[in-house]
Amino acid sequence: MSQKADNVLRVGIDLGTSRSSVSASNGQRHVVESYVGWPADMVARKVLKKDVLIGRDALDNRSMLDLFRPLEEGLIREGSSRDAEAVKELLRHLVGLAKGEGSNGKAKVRAVVGVPAEALRVNKQHLRQSMGDLVDGLMIVSEPFAVAYGLEALLHSMIIDIGAGTADFCVMRGRLPTEEDQRTLTTAGDWLDEQLMTQIRERHPEATFSIHMVRGWKERHSFVGPAPEPVVVTVPVAGKPTEIDITDAMQAACEALMPPVIETMVDLLTRVEPEYQERVRRNIILAGGTSLIRGFDQRIERELAEIGGGTVKVVKDPLYIGSDGGLAIAMDAPDPDWDRLSGG
Repeated sequence: MSQKADNVLRVGIDLGTSRSSVSASNGQRHVVESYVGWPADMVARKVLKKDVLIGRDALDNRSMLDLFRPLEEGLIREGSSRDAEAVKELLRHLVGLAKGEGSNGKAKVRAVVGVPAEALRVNKQHLRQSMGDLVDGLMIVSEPFAVAYGLEALLHSMIIDIGAGTADFCVMRGRLPTEEDQRTLTTAGDWLDEQLMTQIRERHPEATFSIHMVRGWKERHSFVGPAPEPVVVTVPVAGKPTEIDITDAMQAACEALMPPVIETMVDLLTRVEPEYQERVRRNIILAGGTSLIRGFDQRIERELAEIGGGTVKVVKDPLYIGSDGGLAIAMDAPDPDWDRLSGG
């Protein structure tokens, strides 16, 4: 993507519940775990030698931190002053990464921020306040719209963007999507983690493990349909490292995600004008980390076969497709369109 010669740095940010990514017109691209932490006490501050930790740095040192996730179930947390600070620190970090080392700070920054559709409706003003002194121009869009724009899938398509906090659906009709074109579910990656934890506890009550361990197992071994191979993990049992088979638990948890996703997809399809429904069915696009569950796309195609058939594609670069889409919007949008493009 070419840099415009106007001394403006254009930035696309995908603000996700689990991970956030940033793509910039100067070529910078980064992914950061969406965690912000402050040292819990004077001992932790002395060990860490930092006032605030972000991303992987925060996760790896979480035992010494008051750890925050700025987004939860698709909404920006607003319960305390630290929640507000966490959102701002994460955004400040992402904008800093976009500028890159050696930035002279003279270029203006225009950012397009993609958020879950529900956060766009509820948290828009809060997000604007958080970005107020970080950028010179701002647009806030729904994540599935940013994905559609980045792929140029703007007509007769449906984006299903399943991340950690939400599953966002968006039908593209060749114009900016309205609320009626979009749906948000909270049955997504975090919900799947809780289901998997419950399933494993029921089958292996003697084992001890954390939600972070469960999340890692899901990211490596999740599947729907027949098991591609046994899923065996090592956990402490009475302090002794022990192998347990979690294949059945993994299958049960992942399968539980499918009914609400399929029901929402079909409901949105039935609301498309009749003459265009087949075109949309033939252009279903999966994005987001949770859509990488093995067999997920084939399962949706089997369900589409019940209503006339369809084609499902998985994006090739799920980590960056949201921020790349935001950057594409930032590159194309003329000045008068910025507010209108924010989608209401």
